[in-house]
Amino acid sequence: MLLHLSDVSSEPLHGQISRQIRAMILAGDLREGEALPSIRTMAREQHVSVITIQRAYDDLNREGLINSRIGKGFFVASLTEKQKRKIAMDRAADDLAPILRHALAAGLSPEEIAEAVRRILDHEGDKR
Repeated sequence: MLLHLSDVSSEPLHGQISRQIRAMILAGDLREGEALPSIRTMAREQHVSVITIQRAYDDLNREGLINSRIGKGFFVASLTEKQKRKIAMDRAADDLAPILRHALAAGLSPEEIAEAVRRILDHEGDKR
């Protein structure tokens, strides 16, 4: 499994790992029932500690994205498209909340914030 990890990121390594695996699951790149590498294998491949991988897998397990089968390993959970969208929306809301609080604290109105978001989305749409 190819992941892009950075030691200089402010995001901890286990967070980078869980975020990237989450994205693969939600995008359908990892399919229902597909086995993830064992904790030791993943740690060796990514050049990180076993504890780092365990934390990432624990995060994903808590979110319901993967399941642990004792003695067998970790597997992508069975999720409907509706469940995947809800998880993606919840994550987006969690990520946006602090930014929106800062914008409100800086004196921007909800309408101004919405306009800024629209501009960003338009710009991102132009890139595609």
